[in-house]
Amino acid sequence: MQLHGDVSADELKAVASEFIGPIYQRPPVRSNVRRALRIRNVNSIDVLEVRDRLVLMKVESDPGTYMRKLCWDMGLVLGVGAHMRELRRVRSGPFTEEKGLVTLHQLSEAIYRLHEEGKDDLLRKVILPGEVSACELPKLVLRDTAVESVVNGAYLAVPGVAMFSEDLKRGSTVAMFTLKGELVGLGEALMDAAEVEKSERGIVAKPTRIVMPHGVYPRAWKGSAAKGPGGS
Repeated sequence: MQLHGDVSADELKAVASEFIGPIYQRPPVRSNVRRALRIRNVNSIDVLEVRDRLVLMKVESDPGTYMRKLCWDMGLVLGVGAHMRELRRVRSGPFTEEKGLVTLHQLSEAIYRLHEEGKDDLLRKVILPGEVSACELPKLVLRDTAVESVVNGAYLAVPGVAMFSEDLKRGSTVAMFTLKGELVGLGEALMDAAEVEKSERGIVAKPTRIVMPHGVYPRAWKGSAAKGPGGS
């Protein structure tokens, strides 16, 4: 963050602490989304280094938090103004700089080795299974008899659920897995965990993105798979 005036380290840390917790943000003018007021949660702001008017901070926050807007607002409260000088993303979901992230050069080298030498060892190191990307989402584990119908677009009903996460919430994005831990796809939860636990029927989730190919699991229905409420 580049400050537009001089402030003390104590002032800076005091103002930074005011922005921890739920904050209101409106996307910047130069933004690809509608400029509607939204709430984002900032978990922590650590001031790592201050050199003249340059401030190095580490921020942990909800996805979709605008860092340049955060810098602008902090400068406003400090009374001197500020803007974001540089942004470096060190973590996104389960991926960190130390694990799970590679450069485009590494990816290009791995693809070249596969095409030119027929060896996929480098590619296996830089491309992770899809299951890794969904590991932090609330989970629904499907019975084998429900997998193929969901792959065909049917909604997931209570009888097709073998297990579910306690953090399952209505309206949230959920990851749907097989009993073997294979990623079937993503969906939108239509029930909370408490509702699933006490229900014998009803729709638990609707698929929004399917990644498993057709035919991996056998069909468990006759005729065409039911689409919409009542499937699975």
